[in-house]
Amino acid sequence: MPERRDDSPTAWHALTAEEALEKLESHKDGLSDEEATSRLDRYGPNRLKQEKGRPWWRRLLEQFNNILMIILLVAAVASLALGHTLDALAIVGVVIIIALIGFIQEGKAEQALDSIRNMLSPQAAVLRNGRRRTLAAEELVPGDIVMLESGDRVPADLRLLEARRLRTEEAALTGESTPVDKQTDSVDESADLGDRAAMAYASTIVVQGTAQGLVVETGTHTEIGRISEMLRGVEKLKTPLLQQLDQAGRVLAIFILGAAALTAAIGVVIHDQPISAMFMAAVGLAVAAIPEGLPAIVTITLALGVQVMAKRNAIIRRLPAVETLGSISTIFSDKTGTLTRNEMTAQAIWLPEGEFRLSGIGFDPDGKFHLAAEGSKDGEHGEEIALDDHPTLAHFLKVGVLCNDAELAQEEDRWSIHGDPTEGALVVAGAKGGFDTCELRDEHPRQDAIPFESERKYMATLNELEGKRLLVKGAPDRLLEMCHKVRGVDGDAELDHGEWEERIHDLSSRGLRVLALAEKEADDISGELSDEQAEAGLVLLGLIGLLDPPREAAIDAVKQCLEAGIRPVMVTGDHAVTARAIAAQLGFAQTDRALTGREVENMSDEALEECILEIDVFARAAPEHKLRLVKAMQARGGICAMTGDGVNDGPALKRADVGVAMGIQGTEAAKEAAEMVLADDNFATIVGAIEEGRKVYDNIRKTVTFILPTNGGQGLAIMLAVLAGTLLPITPLQALWVNMVVAVTLGLALAFEKAEDDIMQRRPRDPSAALLDLFLLWRVVFVSVLLLAGVFGMFSWILQIQGGSEALARSGAVNMLVLGSAAYLINSRFLVNSTLSLHGIFGSRPVWLAIGLVVLLQLGWTYLPFMQTVFGSEGLGALHWMVILAGSIALYLIVELEKWVLRKREASTASSANRHDEATTSTS
Repeated sequence: MPERRDDSPTAWHALTAEEALEKLESHKDGLSDEEATSRLDRYGPNRLKQEKGRPWWRRLLEQFNNILMIILLVAAVASLALGHTLDALAIVGVVIIIALIGFIQEGKAEQALDSIRNMLSPQAAVLRNGRRRTLAAEELVPGDIVMLESGDRVPADLRLLEARRLRTEEAALTGESTPVDKQTDSVDESADLGDRAAMAYASTIVVQGTAQGLVVETGTHTEIGRISEMLRGVEKLKTPLLQQLDQAGRVLAIFILGAAALTAAIGVVIHDQPISAMFMAAVGLAVAAIPEGLPAIVTITLALGVQVMAKRNAIIRRLPAVETLGSISTIFSDKTGTLTRNEMTAQAIWLPEGEFRLSGIGFDPDGKFHLAAEGSKDGEHGEEIALDDHPTLAHFLKVGVLCNDAELAQEEDRWSIHGDPTEGALVVAGAKGGFDTCELRDEHPRQDAIPFESERKYMATLNELEGKRLLVKGAPDRLLEMCHKVRGVDGDAELDHGEWEERIHDLSSRGLRVLALAEKEADDISGELSDEQAEAGLVLLGLIGLLDPPREAAIDAVKQCLEAGIRPVMVTGDHAVTARAIAAQLGFAQTDRALTGREVENMSDEALEECILEIDVFARAAPEHKLRLVKAMQARGGICAMTGDGVNDGPALKRADVGVAMGIQGTEAAKEAAEMVLADDNFATIVGAIEEGRKVYDNIRKTVTFILPTNGGQGLAIMLAVLAGTLLPITPLQALWVNMVVAVTLGLALAFEKAEDDIMQRRPRDPSAALLDLFLLWRVVFVSVLLLAGVFGMFSWILQIQGGSEALARSGAVNMLVLGSAAYLINSRFLVNSTLSLHGIFGSRPVWLAIGLVVLLQLGWTYLPFMQTVFGSEGLGALHWMVILAGSIALYLIVELEKWVLRKREASTASSANRHDEATTSTS
């Protein structure tokens, strides 16, 4: 086994390909599985050392880096200075508990993001035992043979063995943004990193071409490892929403401190109260009004959303995307594999002698050929034929297999394709005709190739086939431009473009993706193939129509989108007629017209913005057109998601509000540019993620709307008592207790709330709308006043009417506040919709677990002797509990009545608006 010398790295760029293979004891067919396993044990996994996250002590200290927490700590110090030791210790204790909750939950959130990040480890196409396989890049070892294609991230340091028009983006290493041309010849040992053309380095991006390379260094021994570059650091947990909450916290802190100071001053000046007593009252007001646990709960809700999305195959790479998803109004989606199954099957072949149809679906090579009768309908196969009787068809199939990089393989009773599914359909069609891919390619070896690129729209190969022959496959409209003749049974004839365009239209109108095949004799071609040689003098062989049926889940998802006010828009490289046919099958709203990429190019930005809202199908679109579509939609006020899988999709993915990369077919370049990665490449997963994003934002609003009234009710109670010159119904210590138990138990329950039934019938959320809009501010004030009434009512009833002690009255007030908050928690499950049903009241297990836990805590607080000593509580009687329960139920019903009034008002407003619209339409 080869030795690795860390102290003196090998100058692989200075060795020839043969010398590099010999040094690593490898060969062009790759390593055996046994040898690869042995080397993996020796060299370790091919990964960089993960950047260390924040140490635990820093994460803990950062919990106190919050103005609300700082105010509480200052209050504790001041209380201690005034001799209120118990109060000071209690304040510090509660602050520490709240900080520990945030510390533990942020740790879980970072772990969740780390685990999700691991799901995105790059894949690599490797030759093992002479066969091409796809492995996790971590499994690569020195001596492996890796295949590269446009859009791939290079998985390790490679000594190139073959390179066809290969260019890589090496900015991560050299800082040079211009792509670098690569070749296989060795260079001088002293060559700078940027001049080592025979090498492809780990983490760089292939922007063009294909290659085969020998893995020479892995993990920390790669160039990127040596300079300690990282693919991606730890995701920060500060999203725009959390920043908005921080800002709101600062404003709230100023307001609370001002109110506390003013209240204390009034107590001293007007009611002649002692300064120390009024200071403690101000501390109590501040403690009561500050929602200490809110930031931690919001972070938890976001982290839970990310984990749920990952389970639904939507992997969030950047936390702010969770918030943005709820605002999406347009989804620009690729067709193949996203809206469709990506199980391409050849259905029809048009040759000059007529149309042939193939039976069988999927990658199973069991199928027959039929000659379609003139005028036969789609699905009617016609007369079965023998391939020997149709040499032009046999030749067409042979060219389809040779001008192709896909392979057909049988794995455990099922057939699969290694490579592009579209190319795989041609290989399967050839197998149905009796052609073995490996044997055919051995008989007619390839001398050179021009790989498919979206800009050129074709692939070309130079093969030994009755002499040298140039074989081309690609988009039919592009190949028709490149052909001057068509090959028939009786030889070549002039190409009638109109006739073949009708055949393309016929296949496309049946929802088939159409490819064309062409060829020419190439005995005069030597050396490397050029685009000029491939694009001139071709002879058309025929057309093949491929079926990629829509996903059933995508049909349902499109319907769900339209109900949710979200426009799905198809952006595909297919023919316009094919795209419209598939869009109609999927249920798109506007399929009467499709705009082509060429039309988009010829439009001004203003013209594109004018029609962007009226077109749901963009056909023959190249990746660079996607960026203009995103810009046009954003100019019209749209918030859009854009899917992509290629290296050229990067700009559009970055520009979109949420870039969505394909996890299976997508390149590493696309994943790097995206905010979200689909593990299953399924359009329905995007819709599921949007639903989850709406739910997360809903739950955060519910949590904020729930927690603030509890603080507001306590703060108002203390303020009112001071202003009135009466006893405080709740002491600062008791206020701290309430804040803690509400945050730890009731506050967390709404983070687990399921989505409301109508969440996908609502219009998308306005991203510029404030978290606390007028409606939520009203709800906070309204419920704060209700809780204030409950607290003061309970306190006054026990103290003045029943003649109970201050401790008993305060026990009643605290329990009224907590159980009233528990009742309001049920209201908060739905912000506007009614909870007056079995599902509304009992439909959430977390809510009732939280209520059960808070009841147990309150019973302990009320009756346990040591709790009575610390918090000044006193045991309540049965009558007190009955009144508290009645008050809590009354609060619940009053909030439900308020919701009913709001719903009636909204319905009346909507009805008036509809009547106005109808009247306007009638008048016009």
